[in-house]
Amino acid sequence: MKTDIQIAQEAAMLPIEQVAEKIGITGDDLELYGKYKAKLTDECMDRLEEKSDGKLVLVTAINPTPAGEGKTTITVGLGQALNKIGKKAVIALREPSLGPCFGIKGGAAGGGYAQVVPMEDLNLHFTGDFHAITSANNLLAAMLDNSIQQGNPHRIDTNQIVWKRCVDMNDRVLRNIVVGLGGKMDGVVREDHFVISVASEIMAILCLANDMDDLKERLARIIVAYNYDGEPVTAADLKAVGAMAALLKDALKPNLIQTLENTPAIVHGGPFANIAHGCNSVRATRAGLKLADILVTEAGFGADLGAEKFLDIKCRMAGLKPDAVVIVATVRALKYNGGVAKEELGTENLDALSRGIANLEKHIENIRNYHVPIIVTLNRFVTDTDAELAFIKNFCEERGCDFALAEVWEKGGGGGIELANAVVRTLETKESKYEPLYSDDCSLKEKISTIARRIYGADGVAYAPAAEKALARIEKLGFGRLPVCMAKNQYSLSDDPAKLGRPEGFTVTVREVYVNAGAGFVVAITGTIMTMPGLPKKPAAENIDVDETGVITGLF
Repeated sequence: MKTDIQIAQEAAMLPIEQVAEKIGITGDDLELYGKYKAKLTDECMDRLEEKSDGKLVLVTAINPTPAGEGKTTITVGLGQALNKIGKKAVIALREPSLGPCFGIKGGAAGGGYAQVVPMEDLNLHFTGDFHAITSANNLLAAMLDNSIQQGNPHRIDTNQIVWKRCVDMNDRVLRNIVVGLGGKMDGVVREDHFVISVASEIMAILCLANDMDDLKERLARIIVAYNYDGEPVTAADLKAVGAMAALLKDALKPNLIQTLENTPAIVHGGPFANIAHGCNSVRATRAGLKLADILVTEAGFGADLGAEKFLDIKCRMAGLKPDAVVIVATVRALKYNGGVAKEELGTENLDALSRGIANLEKHIENIRNYHVPIIVTLNRFVTDTDAELAFIKNFCEERGCDFALAEVWEKGGGGGIELANAVVRTLETKESKYEPLYSDDCSLKEKISTIARRIYGADGVAYAPAAEKALARIEKLGFGRLPVCMAKNQYSLSDDPAKLGRPEGFTVTVREVYVNAGAGFVVAITGTIMTMPGLPKKPAAENIDVDETGVITGLF
């Protein structure tokens, strides 16, 4: 079998203008980045506002395992399959971060015959959006330290600086650093920190902003530090907003590429779902809804992370109403959740499957909390047996979920026809009555507790003293009505990655809380989750190369 990158490099791509024509976009609506990539112009985005919306389908998954679930692959394949059965469908994805590409997870272009292309461009520099976000973040950091150096007119308490620098790479040694070493003109010596670019508040702001005016208003509200009186100091106070917006001017425009079957794909923004809100941009989603009868989008990791944040943060802020949710699972992953070692997942084991399927059951319950119709799909592997498939199908149908097998990795859109028909059937026969999990009026602790109890299945929440103090200050500053973005490991419903399946009898520990006033949510960091990941013992970067003709190998 060919590798993903070999399949992608052999793709018969159309010029991006021809892909755009399929959804009524002319060449004048595009800003070209070569032959196969383009951005949608601001004028195009303005014209789309006059169109009515199509249906919104969210793809989520069970908790990820080393066995792989293929959520992005299913998203791409579903979009291709919907077009094959005569529906005008568009997909909307996040842009990949360089951290996972060179780390352990790989890229985020899908897989097999359900990929978006050009795959190498997307997984590496793409259209430069992440570089712009990183630059805007670090410009603000530089202006903050310069203000302190130049007499500290805002009376910034250097022990209460909350803005961190960022880089789009897994670089653990930058988590905690000391800056300002050297002479008097080299700045004030203080402890500083880095986060990965996808965890930057700038990334969240870009993904949640409606337009340039909204972007600038959000940038202005960013809290960078507190002064000696405990009052917030903002990006507006530092007069950094205009320059940051100038860096983000082009990054704000959604990107258009295509799938292997030339289905239009809008790929824009890329916050991680375990440490940020995990969804592509509001602008991309809205554009897709205007351009298609059915927009298929995805949210990162399992339904406890990406889907919860899509439904409680993104939909709440943007006024979106999802019409259906697809939950992706695999037989292999469910058996892994049932205690089977990775090396033995190819062997039929109904006992382990009956234990591990509790993870899928919890995610079904989680989506039911939002009153949105559910379709469960199995990303099929050749080792799956008829007995295992039948067991899962019966399990889902007993719980009122439509069910479909998907073979899009092997067969592309043709392998997703059953799923596409199930999605269309659900859209035509079931009504979404979406509502968020909690109201704005709940206290921050009530919001955190609601997510922990109803989504994770926890018995309760414990707070570190620093988190208690931060919550009190955030409420006092008037941010208590904001939604909560939970930072939690992706492997378990709990805050302990070792607890697989459907853990019970656990408490979620919140160790840190801070407000992203520009993005418009409060971040609660749980367990041992890091906002700057590290590389594994054998990083994927070791296998990536480029030959004398410019052909890249080893990227996946």
